[in-house]
Amino acid sequence: MLGEICLSSFLVLIVTGVYLSFYFHPSSAPVRYQGSYVPLQGQLVSEAFNSTMDISFDIRGGLLIRQAHHWAALVFVAGMLVHMMRVFFTGAFRKPRELNWVFGFLLLTLGMFGGLTGYDLPDDLLSGTGLAVVNGTLLSVPIIGTFLPWFFFGGEFPGDDLVARFNTIYVLVIPAAMLLLIVAHAVLTLRHKHTQYPGPGRTDKNVVGLPFKVHAVETAAFGLMVCGFIFVIAAIAQINPIWQYGPYRADQVSAGSQPDRYMGVADGLLRVMPGWEIDAWGHTLALDNFIPLGVGVGLFLTLGAYPFIESWVTGDDRERHLLDCPRNRPVRTALGAAWLSVYAVALLGAANDLIATRFHVSVNAVTWTVRIGLFAVPLVVFAVTKRWALALQWRDRENAARTRDRRHQTPSARRVRRGA
Repeated sequence: MLGEICLSSFLVLIVTGVYLSFYFHPSSAPVRYQGSYVPLQGQLVSEAFNSTMDISFDIRGGLLIRQAHHWAALVFVAGMLVHMMRVFFTGAFRKPRELNWVFGFLLLTLGMFGGLTGYDLPDDLLSGTGLAVVNGTLLSVPIIGTFLPWFFFGGEFPGDDLVARFNTIYVLVIPAAMLLLIVAHAVLTLRHKHTQYPGPGRTDKNVVGLPFKVHAVETAAFGLMVCGFIFVIAAIAQINPIWQYGPYRADQVSAGSQPDRYMGVADGLLRVMPGWEIDAWGHTLALDNFIPLGVGVGLFLTLGAYPFIESWVTGDDRERHLLDCPRNRPVRTALGAAWLSVYAVALLGAANDLIATRFHVSVNAVTWTVRIGLFAVPLVVFAVTKRWALALQWRDRENAARTRDRRHQTPSARRVRRGA
């Protein structure tokens, strides 16, 4: 079900993206805005911003399609993350499905970068503020950091070709790679079949599933429900109102700028990192950017390589078609919960300024709380989750023992026990 949510939202992304590409102009060339939104009339904006405003206010159905496109992107990334967590906690990544896990991990990564590049195309003040953070992160990469902005932006940030190059990546490169991965994922799924929960007639030697026609009808109906849900959200819930932010200017920053949740972890790690720098051999290494970048990449690479890590640690390389109950794998479950806790704490760090202003506390206190939490919370979550899983195992064994006792009791013993 979760995988089909991702597939349906991806189809919405493709269809709405094609529609939007008919009207969007990926250019940073300056023009005067003369559209329907009066507060910005006469303002100097880029062609990208101007065309996005026309889509939102002057093209019939444009705002609905644009918002459906944005919501579909969020649903896709959220669905991918939840789907991978379901696969992780139930052990559906084990042999022979390790490659499918890697494909899913790459789809999640591409979805995140697709969201980043698409989010920046309107060239508004909020997306430009986020790109300034991306520029600082690129500059912190050793050796090649000073060349990366020229490659992506076509010059020193913000450059002249930023929108055009991001548009090529967003419209051509990322969708093509994602489509190939989805096809490969589907082919491997058809070959290996879906994993299954333990039940009558189900073993690691066979796979019991629904007939293809039944599954196809269910998939089509569920896909239509997902598409309808996305368009209902797009019709009633405003998202990314660029007219409120205005066009991007390098000398301005949007107040309360927050990234989308899939990039919130990286932003949170950046915000709570002390401003450390070291100089060596005539070069400056910006640790305040490089360390969060390394930690974030390390967390995701560990997630992508986990099937191979677990197989190596446990020495289990047998084919598995039955799913695990998470409580029966306490270490794996605790590791997954700890990983999610890092994600959650870093996400709070990305809102340290808003938390401080809304709750009237010091932003430094919030920052230090997040710093400590990044180390302490995962350890606590790991310990609690593991003990919780072991306690649930103990309860299952107790219930099974009581059931066996009842089955082996004679009828007279049962009557005596009920009478007592």
